[in-house]
Amino acid sequence: MSTAQHGIGSGFGARSTADEVLKDIDLTGKLALVTGGYSGIGLETTRSLVRAGARVVVPARRPEAARAALDGLDRVEVDALDLGDLESVRVFAERFLASGRTLDIVIDSAGIMACPETRVGPGWEAQFATNHLGHFALVNRVWPAIEPGGARVVSVSSAGHHRSGIRWDDIDWRHGYDKWAAYGQAKTANVLFAVELDRLARERGVRAFALHPGGIITPLQRHLTTEEMVERGWIDADGNPIDPDAFKSPQQGAATQVWAATSPRLDGMGGVYLEDCDIAGLAPEDGGPGGVKQWAIDPEQATRLWALSAERTGVDAFADRS
Repeated sequence: MSTAQHGIGSGFGARSTADEVLKDIDLTGKLALVTGGYSGIGLETTRSLVRAGARVVVPARRPEAARAALDGLDRVEVDALDLGDLESVRVFAERFLASGRTLDIVIDSAGIMACPETRVGPGWEAQFATNHLGHFALVNRVWPAIEPGGARVVSVSSAGHHRSGIRWDDIDWRHGYDKWAAYGQAKTANVLFAVELDRLARERGVRAFALHPGGIITPLQRHLTTEEMVERGWIDADGNPIDPDAFKSPQQGAATQVWAATSPRLDGMGGVYLEDCDIAGLAPEDGGPGGVKQWAIDPEQATRLWALSAERTGVDAFADRS
């Protein structure tokens, strides 16, 4: 089977940092929007983009916490946005569009992981609703600012997508909720979103990518107990990583999404899944680590998910397409 999922020899790797990726990139005059841009790898993404010359808008569910985390950084602005609340997404988008600015980069970095069973909106499972539907609505609502600049849209997924494809018969986990499989479904949705957005938008000069940032100890683990992380072999009882080499630093974790957003090596490409600052291969058929599962890049599932997401969110920037 022919696939675009193969490495291109980027010159970077698993231990490259966001600053290294941007060393020769000048982003002066560019505007980026980074969800989750005040915590974990999102914070490092914001810092690196600013150091490269960009201005960064950071939508935040906790604006005051975001302003504190970003204090001292020039060319950064914070605005309120709760991805789990579609009305909040609408209001943020309207405020941003009223500024009349165009976007060059959109990085959907915010997310929740392995949370207890939680319902948002009309009873939607929270990980799917926040990680996928919130970003779907955001990108579609700010589309008038994305298209003119020929922006790149980066959807931050995870190797967690290996845990589950889309459960078409029970997307909201009405039966037998499994927090890790629900996370996997949401991360699969992040990849499928990039696949379909790229198909719809590439003729208009906009390209989309999905990626796995790597394993990083960040506040994303907020819903996990110390005991759970000890059982998984991530940390010891004192909270220290058991094998520091098994995890990336936040700066290393930010590298692939920054590379996706800016690298000239990706010009003319899109709709692919990245890891370790390169295009990933297909996941091994024996279930081994690495790569992208076929279910996450299936174009038919991507189109189906887009239609479902448009129905749920009530927004589709491409609704008038032929």
